[in-house]
Amino acid sequence: MLTLFGARMGVACDVRGSAKVWYPPHLQMADRSLLADRVNCYNMAPISLGERALVSQGAHLCAGSHDIRTRDFQLIAKPIHIGADVWVAAEAFVGPGVEIGEGSVLGARAVAFKSLEPWGVYAGNPAQFVKRRVILGTAGDTSTPGDAGR
Repeated sequence: MLTLFGARMGVACDVRGSAKVWYPPHLQMADRSLLADRVNCYNMAPISLGERALVSQGAHLCAGSHDIRTRDFQLIAKPIHIGADVWVAAEAFVGPGVEIGEGSVLGARAVAFKSLEPWGVYAGNPAQFVKRRVILGTAGDTSTPGDAGR
């Protein structure tokens, strides 16, 4: 349905019925990405999700704010980019202009007003780096993608 209103959707994307998308032409979802139940996608500016990105229930993606220095609170809209293999956990908030690097995790109820580096785990308000995200391989092998050759 979103594609009928201008959203650009990859293969096997999933937008749950209770998710809200403010302006479909500003939504781009790569293959196998997901907006879960009760996600508020307030996309006054473009919001893009990379492949396999997961935005969990109740999260808020907010691409707009207001300039408090002006009497009329002039609108400020800045794009949000969520990289491939990112997880934005339950009820987290992502603010205008934030880029969440590939493979990162923004913990439950965390608040990101600044961009997050790839393959990091972030938590809190404001979101702070906690540790590197490590992917379990076969037979107990662990690695962080992008570490090959290091």
